[in-house]
Amino acid sequence: MTTSISGSLRGGRGRKFKSEINVVPYIDVMLVLLVIFMAAAPMPNPGMVDLPNAGKSALPPSQYMEVILKKDADPQIRINNPSQGSAKGDTTTAKNNAVLLENLRELHQQYPDLPLMISAEQDIIYKEVVQVISDAKKIGISRVGLAAKQ
Repeated sequence: MTTSISGSLRGGRGRKFKSEINVVPYIDVMLVLLVIFMAAAPMPNPGMVDLPNAGKSALPPSQYMEVILKKDADPQIRINNPSQGSAKGDTTTAKNNAVLLENLRELHQQYPDLPLMISAEQDIIYKEVVQVISDAKKIGISRVGLAAKQ
């Protein structure tokens, strides 16, 4: 009689084993390891930036093309055109980057060996200086330098 009662309580079916892997302990271990690695990882100081040091050139060129970027009420870009006998020649004014690019192209065709020096005020937007450097490289000016106040 006991066999029939126990069989009726189980519904007549025998116990089956699950053939699945229990991944919950593995997830727990992975989360603990993640927290440990996050706590042990070195945190860089976001306020500290390592900038490269620029050394002085031994001898600056005696003749060069100079682009002066100023931030006035009406921003202007001026190109100093060096003449053959002096270090600085005529100055032309460019109202926008397209005119500047055209003037640089003409000067580079006249004086292909002269380097380009870019002088910018402290308040000028960094993007404008990088744009002038990029445009000069596209034209074919291989030597581009930045003037710094001492």
